[in-house]
Amino acid sequence: MADTAKEPTKEEEAAAIVKERAEQEALPYKWSQVLEEVTIVIGVPPGTRSRDLTVDINRTSLVVALKKAPGAPFISGQLYKDIKVDDSTWTLDDQKEITITLAKSNKMEWWPHVVTSAPKVDVKRIQPENSKLSDLDDETRSMVEKMMFDQQQKQLGKPTSDELKKQEILKKFQDQHPEMDFSQAKFS
Repeated sequence: MADTAKEPTKEEEAAAIVKERAEQEALPYKWSQVLEEVTIVIGVPPGTRSRDLTVDINRTSLVVALKKAPGAPFISGQLYKDIKVDDSTWTLDDQKEITITLAKSNKMEWWPHVVTSAPKVDVKRIQPENSKLSDLDDETRSMVEKMMFDQQQKQLGKPTSDELKKQEILKKFQDQHPEMDFSQAKFS
């Protein structure tokens, strides 16, 4: 079955960006994310103390509200995805701003919104931050380094790490068996 979805025109794309920005600006909080976590910043009345707040961070939901204020909470609802509660934090900064950091359970996924009732952002437009090799775990880092080396070797017309390993094994075998003829040996 053919994909019938058409690419949006530049005008449609621009209109979608303007609409998305307006929806995000209308939220009572600002939020941003990296692959590992979501950060939410909420302005509160000056002089607010932590005892004046309800901040309820659960694995699948979030509620942030003033205890004695009428009206809707700043944020309340089902989170887009599960979080690690023990690695999530909140602080009240200068008695005027709450900063909440939610540690994502799945650190390889962008969130289109914090809570499912909020308007979505187009995650395809997210520009990921550059990561450093030192940020990666040992296994992933060695795999990325090998891929980078192999790519560089191919660009230079030189053998990849696997081909070098095969050549090294053949050389050792030749040294151990000088009586054999390896002139017709081929790798596949």
